[in-house]
Amino acid sequence: MKRNALLFILLCTSVWSCQSNEGWETLFDGKTLEGWHIYGHGKNYNGWYIDEGVLVFDPEERTEAFSANLTTDKQYSSFELSLDWMISEHGNSGLMWGVVEADNYEHPYQTGAEIQILDDGWSEYVNERGDINRAGSLYNLMPPSKVVSKGAGEWNSYLLHVDHNKNEGFLDFNGERVLEFPVNGSEWKNLIEQSPFSAWEGFGSSKKGHISLQEHGGKVAFRRIKIRELNQ
Repeated sequence: MKRNALLFILLCTSVWSCQSNEGWETLFDGKTLEGWHIYGHGKNYNGWYIDEGVLVFDPEERTEAFSANLTTDKQYSSFELSLDWMISEHGNSGLMWGVVEADNYEHPYQTGAEIQILDDGWSEYVNERGDINRAGSLYNLMPPSKVVSKGAGEWNSYLLHVDHNKNEGFLDFNGERVLEFPVNGSEWKNLIEQSPFSAWEGFGSSKKGHISLQEHGGKVAFRRIKIRELNQ
């Protein structure tokens, strides 16, 4: 009887594990940078490296002068992306999606919308630029509804949801919903038209594109990066 009960528990645990991971794909295995490249520069990772299973950008490890934005080889349309990030003091980075990589664009932020990653303890930056540029903001488009970030040197978590079929986007930041936004159509265009991106041809217009992790001159780390494609 005890043996049967143990087998039942193990079976339930196995089924739950399979269900909980259903559809999720690991984007960073903790060992290699397979599946990633530098926007516009191929496999020259220029400051990105792996340290004990953590993906790190350190400007002191940079070997060349160009900006090294880490970008997925694959393109995505509707998805959920989950990751943890940790920023250095006065650090600045970002998570971009819908990124178009072409000869007429030099940087991923020219086409891809960005969820800001920032040391919110950097009071001079936040006071000057406002909540629309703080951690958890839809950068220059929408501020987070609340401030839930942890300090420099601590791990934070993002769950980004982008569904073009339902025209639904949201961000869960450290387990709390801080953003809800459209991802296409007239509402999305209106957001862009009222922002500094209004004159940027191609910004936020692609329903399918790469995902990029921004390097902005400071040290930043990522772990547990995974994605689940929607509407497949």
